[in-house]
Amino acid sequence: MTKLIAALDTTSVKQAATWAAAVKPSAAIVKIGMEFFYSHGSKGYKEIQKTKTPIFLDLKLHDIPNTVAGAVKALLPLKPKMLTLHTAGGQAMMQAAAEQAKGSSTLLLGVTILTSLDQQGIAQIGFSQSLESHVLRLAELAHNAGLHGIVCSTHELTAIKTRFKNDLITVVPGIRPEGSAKGDQSRTMTPTEAKQRGADYIVVGRPITEAANPAQAAKKISGELAVHR
Repeated sequence: MTKLIAALDTTSVKQAATWAAAVKPSAAIVKIGMEFFYSHGSKGYKEIQKTKTPIFLDLKLHDIPNTVAGAVKALLPLKPKMLTLHTAGGQAMMQAAAEQAKGSSTLLLGVTILTSLDQQGIAQIGFSQSLESHVLRLAELAHNAGLHGIVCSTHELTAIKTRFKNDLITVVPGIRPEGSAKGDQSRTMTPTEAKQRGADYIVVGRPITEAANPAQAAKKISGELAVHR
């Protein structure tokens, strides 16, 4: 069954903790990213941990292998459920991270192409392949490096599942329920569409946190995932 990850995009510890508690009955995991972690570090992170909701630490690590391995080592004591790094850092970098995380309960995920980028966007930074081809290439590197899964858009899910079956966990951002604004996302789909294409997890942020009732919004999305099997 496709599971919901609620993205808590805020610099307020109090607000993030309130959201985490509100969505806990419906979301399998809550996600905090650079904005929050760079503002509050491990102290703020531990405040969210008090809600006893598993945490996806979305820091998109990207540096030379030794530096990324060191960063993973420093973060593992926080026991995040998931931790991200950029696949564009290369196989050696991902391998160093995977070696460092061996034996831990943290799932390492490789970010492929950001869902804010479309074909024109990747062409501007020099990628000549189609989006799908490029994502598949990066997923292959992640798989070979020993990562647990990848972050990709719903548009590449069918190709990823065909190629890797269940060998890679798929976490899909850019999810927008019917009627929601796209915001800064370019490659979006609904929760139902993501589930039908085989997403293991979907990430939903603003449609939950900007709703009048975040708990109800999360419950509605979770219910949609449960119905469409």
